Amino acid sequence: MLEIMKKDEFDQVFSMMERSFPAEEYRSYKEQKELLERPEYGIYVLHGDENTQILTFLAMWRFSDLMFLEHFASAPEVRGRGIGSAALQEAVGRFPGQFCLEVELPETETARRRIAFYERNGFYLNDAPYFQPPISKGKRGIPLMIMTSGERVGQERFAEIRNRLYREVYQISCN
Repeated sequence: MLEIMKKDEFDQVFSMMERSFPAEEYRSYKEQKELLERPEYGIYVLHGDENTQILTFLAMWRFSDLMFLEHFASAPEVRGRGIGSAALQEAVGRFPGQFCLEVELPETETARRRIAFYERNGFYLNDAPYFQPPISKGKRGIPLMIMTSGERVGQERFAEIRNRLYREVYQISCN
């Protein structure tokens, strides 16, 4: 069962984030920790049997009609055992609104496997062009794609999602 991350678990989550994502796709330790003060941002974790090891984490932004799954990773030793799918399904069932997330372009086998994982879990790849702005000072933006839960979205909804992410998550103007 997913639980809100305890503050003393942040180091374990950040370490998993560093091992699971390219450096351009996560903030510095200090910046990531500062996000915990934002009411719309939260990190949810799934613990192992002893309640000490985090098996999976989901870092999410909650907006009125949208949940943005910014980071989602499982510990390497539990990948492929259905734990990530169970955590993702629990999150989608627990929080209201449509979910969206960013994925790398399907240009590598790893990226295609990630996209297939999300598709198996009820997400749809939207083929509208999307560019993730720099997540942090000194990092570069990257071309990514948006996946949404429940259905593919039309151009208008896609623009709403992109603009919300740009404004609220990346704090840039949408003009």
